Amino acid sequence: MENEIQREKIGQKASFVAIFGNIFLTIFNFTVGIFSGSTALVAEGTHTLSDVITSVMAYFGFMIGMRPADEEHHYGHGRAEPIVGIIIVAFLGVVAFEILFEVYKKLMLGEALTPPDLIAAGMALIGIFVNYAMTNYLINAGKKINSPVLIADGRHQSVDIYSCAAILIGVIGSRLGFTFLDPLVAVFIAIMVLKTAYVVARDSVNALMGKVPDPTILRDIESAALSLKDVQGVHSVKINNMGPYASAELHIELDKNLRLEESHKISHRVEEEIINQVKPLKMVIVHTCPAEEECELD
Repeated sequence: MENEIQREKIGQKASFVAIFGNIFLTIFNFTVGIFSGSTALVAEGTHTLSDVITSVMAYFGFMIGMRPADEEHHYGHGRAEPIVGIIIVAFLGVVAFEILFEVYKKLMLGEALTPPDLIAAGMALIGIFVNYAMTNYLINAGKKINSPVLIADGRHQSVDIYSCAAILIGVIGSRLGFTFLDPLVAVFIAIMVLKTAYVVARDSVNALMGKVPDPTILRDIESAALSLKDVQGVHSVKINNMGPYASAELHIELDKNLRLEESHKISHRVEEEIINQVKPLKMVIVHTCPAEEECELD
């Protein structure tokens, strides 16, 4: 229970840092972008506005995922986090389209291309440092509490580091006479958004499909089970990944002469040992089999 409370506190704090940090960046990117005449910075403002929305989504996904199991959701609500990840992917696709459409109007419809003011370069520098700090904070917090939605939000945030660096180069290049660089940087931002959408989609789909989060977890489960002297063997280990946590099912081999009551107690001790030793696991189901005999339900 204490771990769950700590996990919730870390997750809430990380979400609030992302939300308010991106609100700050959105306001200044739009303001500086409009007054400096930087298409790329306005595009980045659109992107950071999407960051605000996706961070809010991530927060609600995290909070839903924290809900305990109930009569309708026997394995809890952990899959809410990768589901929100899929929603974030769809939103990122819309953002990329909007950025590319603005570039199309600039380059193909003959809108004037003027070099942005140097203040846009200053805003890009601020954006690099702020986004770098938020990216590291979100990803580290997500890994610490095993939260796919926070890690996805952090990866989304990391796009802004590269886009701000590209904006800086674009502004300087435009001031040197290469005015086409500013809208082209906006294209680069859109491509980075789409790349992030792909990574988030891949990880979210893998979580929803129950992909094993880490192959070493199978060995860790076997080691934890075999740490009890009564367990003579382990087989048919299966993992059901639910995003922030996972459940496991396995067969243990015991002395065939043990009484049913003793076998039952050992199986419960194995469950407790695995949950204590293997961090992502929240639920474990153990089947007992007589050693040196083939189990019928492998």
